[in-house]
Amino acid sequence: MSIDKTSTPPEDHAVENPEAARGADVAVDPRLLVREQGLAGYVTEFKRKMKAGDLGSIPVVLGLAIIWIIFQSLNSNFLTAGNLSDISVAMVGTGMIAVGIVFVLLLGEIDLSVGSLSGVAGATFAVLNVTHGMNEILALVLSILTGTVAGALQGFFFAKIGVPAFAVTLAGLLFWNGLMLKILGDNGTINLNDNGLVAKLTSYYFSNVAAAYGLAIAVTVLFFVSSYFGNKRREAAGVPSRPLSETVLRTVLLGVVAFAAAVVFNQYKGLPLAVVVFIAVLFITDFVLRRTGYGRKVFALGGSVEASRRAGINVDMVRISVFAISGTFAAIGGLFIASKIASANQGAGGGDLLMNAIAAAVIGGTSLFGGRGRTWNALLGVLVIVSIQYGLALQGIASPVQYMITGGVLLATVVIDAVTRKTQKTAGRA
Repeated sequence: MSIDKTSTPPEDHAVENPEAARGADVAVDPRLLVREQGLAGYVTEFKRKMKAGDLGSIPVVLGLAIIWIIFQSLNSNFLTAGNLSDISVAMVGTGMIAVGIVFVLLLGEIDLSVGSLSGVAGATFAVLNVTHGMNEILALVLSILTGTVAGALQGFFFAKIGVPAFAVTLAGLLFWNGLMLKILGDNGTINLNDNGLVAKLTSYYFSNVAAAYGLAIAVTVLFFVSSYFGNKRREAAGVPSRPLSETVLRTVLLGVVAFAAAVVFNQYKGLPLAVVVFIAVLFITDFVLRRTGYGRKVFALGGSVEASRRAGINVDMVRISVFAISGTFAAIGGLFIASKIASANQGAGGGDLLMNAIAAAVIGGTSLFGGRGRTWNALLGVLVIVSIQYGLALQGIASPVQYMITGGVLLATVVIDAVTRKTQKTAGRA
C-alpha cells in the first residue's frame, strides 16, 4: 500500500471503462501537460503551484540571496572566499543537529533536548579519550551511541507511556545538561588533542583543487542519476513525472552552484572535511526519507497517526526510532561543535544552539505541523542563520540584535508555513 498520496495512480474501482478513465485523468492533470506545452506549460505549472501554496524552497533561497546582497553592500569582505569558507564550516555542527530535528518535525513533534545531548556527547568523548586515554575511534562511537540511547529512551516515554514529546524532551534538556556538568567535573573544560580525529573534523582541508571539483562533479551526477531513475519509476507506474528537459535544467543549475562553491573553497584553504561529511549525511538521510519504506512511514505519521496505524505501520517503533535518530545527530553535531572550539566545556549545548537548530529546520522549509520537509532544508536554514550571524559580526553588532533578527526571520518563516497550509487546504491539497 503506497503512503505517498501524490504518487499513487488512480484506481479503477467502480469504473465501467478504466482505459477511458485513465485517459481522462491524464488529460486534466496539469503536471502531465507541462511537457506538451513547452515554456508556456512551465509558466502555467509555476502559477498553479503558487496558487496552491506549494512554494517549496523559493522563499528561503530568495531570502538567502537578499541577506548576502545586503551584507556584501555593507561590508565587501562578506562574500570573500575566506568568510564563505568559514561560514560553511561553522554551520556544520548546528546543521547536523537540525537534520535530526527535521525527522522529529516530520512527525509534527519537537525535541528540546538536542542542545544538551550535543554537550553530553562532546563531554563523553573528551573524558573517554583525553582523561582516560581511550582509543579515539572507540570514544567517538561511544559518544555518538550516547545520543542514540538517550534519544531512544525519550522516544520510549513518548511512544509507549504517552508523555507529550514537549514534556519528555524538556525534562531531557535539564537532565542531560546536568549529566554533562557531572561528566566534566570540577574543571569544567577539557581541551582536545589538536591533531586528533575530532579536532580535524573542522580543521582539516583537502588542499588539492581536484577534491573540491571532484565533489562538485559527484554531487551533480548523483542528483541527475537519482532524478532520472526516479522519473523512470514514476513513468512506469503511470504517475506524473518531470520531463527530461526539466531534470537537465535542474542538474545544470545545481552544477553551477556546486562548481561556484568549489571555486570559492579552492581560493582559500581548500575543501573542508566538515562540508564533505555534511553533504554525505544530507544525501544519505534524504535517500532514507524519500526512497525507503521507513521514510514513507515517517511522512505518513506526520500526516495522520490513526490512518498510519490502520495501514499496519508500527507507530510506536517509528516514533522511538525517530527520536533515536534525533539524539544521534545531536551527538554528531556536538562533536563538530567541540571540534570547532577544540574543547568540551560547561557552556556546550547551551546559549542559542537549540533555538538555532530548530530554526534552521523550519526556516529551511520543514513544516512545524508535520508531514512536509526534507533534510536538505537543514542546509538552507542553517546557511541563512550562520550568514546572518557572520554578517552582523562583521558589522560589529552585538548578540542581542542577532537574536532579535534571527527571531524575526523564524517568525516570518512560521507565518509563511501557516499561510501555505491554509492555501493548500483551500486548494484541496492538504
